[in-house]
Amino acid sequence: MAYIESIKLSNFRNYESLELSFDKGTNIFYGDNAQGKTNLLEAMWIFTGGHSFRGAKDSELIAFGKTTFEMNMKFFSEEREQDAKINMTNGRRSVTINDIPKKSASSLVGKFCAVVFSPQHLSLVKEGPSNRRNFIDGSLCQSKPAYAKLLMHYNRTLSQRNMLLKEITKHPELKDTLEIWDEKLVKFGVSIIKERFSYLERLQPIVEEIYHGISSQKEHFSLKYDSSFLKEGQTEIETCFFEKLKSSRKSDFMVGYTTVGPHRDDISFYINEISARSFGSQGQQRSVALALKLAESKVMESITGDKPVMFLDDVMSELDENRQDYILNHLKDQQVFITCCDPNTIHQLKQGALFKIHQGELIEQMILKS
Repeated sequence: MAYIESIKLSNFRNYESLELSFDKGTNIFYGDNAQGKTNLLEAMWIFTGGHSFRGAKDSELIAFGKTTFEMNMKFFSEEREQDAKINMTNGRRSVTINDIPKKSASSLVGKFCAVVFSPQHLSLVKEGPSNRRNFIDGSLCQSKPAYAKLLMHYNRTLSQRNMLLKEITKHPELKDTLEIWDEKLVKFGVSIIKERFSYLERLQPIVEEIYHGISSQKEHFSLKYDSSFLKEGQTEIETCFFEKLKSSRKSDFMVGYTTVGPHRDDISFYINEISARSFGSQGQQRSVALALKLAESKVMESITGDKPVMFLDDVMSELDENRQDYILNHLKDQQVFITCCDPNTIHQLKQGALFKIHQGELIEQMILKS
């Protein structure tokens, strides 16, 4: 089981200076709105090697009026205690892992794994395809660090191809070079799709079981990967992708970007074989989002061998008591961080640590024991 032992912040968001040690079980940050509770989850999340789960730029993470921030996190992962430091100065991150300087923040990917569940994830079902692609890609990047590099290569190739599409309208003689970028895009794109298929094969039975439990055995859940170029029954991914890129060139020239590929794919969710996005109630859609995040944690554990840390950002108040209980019962044997305004809204909590946050400072700490 992975867990965070402590974190130390300096000039991060609204924290001038803060040092906290945590319980291996449940940890709750509570207090009024806009006091810095989510900032703490955001700081710990950045140690997964990613960017802010709130979509903030790195420059926005530095405290107002300051030019640099520093963070130090001690954690247990990969069957040993580890230490990581992140420094942001002049718009650049520097990372040290176990006292060894690293070339980039991406070195953290795979070292420390976590799953975040925030209010925006409650809309995972009804919002656009990019949210569902980010869900699967984000989990894969943590579970398999090589996937993060694969995704980076694909996105760079895609960007180059899109630039070329725009240039060809002005310089038609460049048209012959498009084949080179098509080959590269197919190479990386096919690998991405295969990884996504494999991940969803792991995810599907777990989500089904969890959703079945949340719905009190009344509803059946299923999902399907929707490719932008593969038709039902087609298995030759490479050939199909390459042919579709060729047949789509005319429309690509017109719009100035690549209209097919894994960057345009989606995932469909079904409840009793009916589209959850089109016909699911708000309660059903939230149950699907909850089941997906809990299943993400299980799949990550099966791939990495470690139970990931779970961050629940202001979602407990959005869920009824039954769904709250379901979350806490499923996360009994892993470390959980929860933000809320009032800890009394979290039912069934019998042990753990409570931290009251006010204007970027810890003003009260309490340990609960059953």
